[in-house]
Amino acid sequence: MSEPTLDLESHPSTFQKTWTNNPDPTALPFERDNPPFQLTAVDWHQLSITDDEFTPHTWENLRHLISIGELDELKRWPSFLKAYLAWTAHVKEKYGTATQYLLQQRLFWTPLSDTGVFRFELKNETPFADPADFKIIKNDWTYAVTPGISHIVVWSKKPLPVDGEGALTPEGRKLVTDFVDREFRQKVGEKKEGDSVQWFKNTTNLQSVRSLEHVHVLVKDADEDVLRQWMN
Repeated sequence: MSEPTLDLESHPSTFQKTWTNNPDPTALPFERDNPPFQLTAVDWHQLSITDDEFTPHTWENLRHLISIGELDELKRWPSFLKAYLAWTAHVKEKYGTATQYLLQQRLFWTPLSDTGVFRFELKNETPFADPADFKIIKNDWTYAVTPGISHIVVWSKKPLPVDGEGALTPEGRKLVTDFVDREFRQKVGEKKEGDSVQWFKNTTNLQSVRSLEHVHVLVKDADEDVLRQWMN
């Protein structure tokens, strides 16, 4: 199989540089009445301020928001959100959807069918049971966090058990908890749960990529060697 051609023009870093250095920090990369995806009231507020007017999330703040389920309060830097919206519009025009960009340029997964719900060839029907069935990558569009916090996304070929709103069922939560314990908590040597690793899964209404299963993992002060091990 030939190596995939990397689309450097569409790489997130291209758009991050453009919007971080934009001379007009209030400029929007889309028509106000036609955003690339549905925006929340929190998103609109972020788009109305500058980076200097925003304070990033600390580890304790992240723990609090995740524990009470207020995931809609997780925010990106204003300039980063603008870049994300510009990127989303770009890849939708070029690839049809952000999902297709992820499949072709980040995950390198080929669905078994081009129609309906994505299905993939699996090594194991149990989510996270075989490394061939999931991929760990850095979140290109991380939330605004204080230094030392890494935002990682775990993409799974196998969907997790969820309820009608996309929230994990008890079975789904146990699958993720067990995976995070062995893959992240143990590898960073976490002594007390939550000191070094936190995770969450957005419900459907908060997901900008809804057709590919994924879980967010936040890791504090991880060694670079460990981070590289996950990303390979």
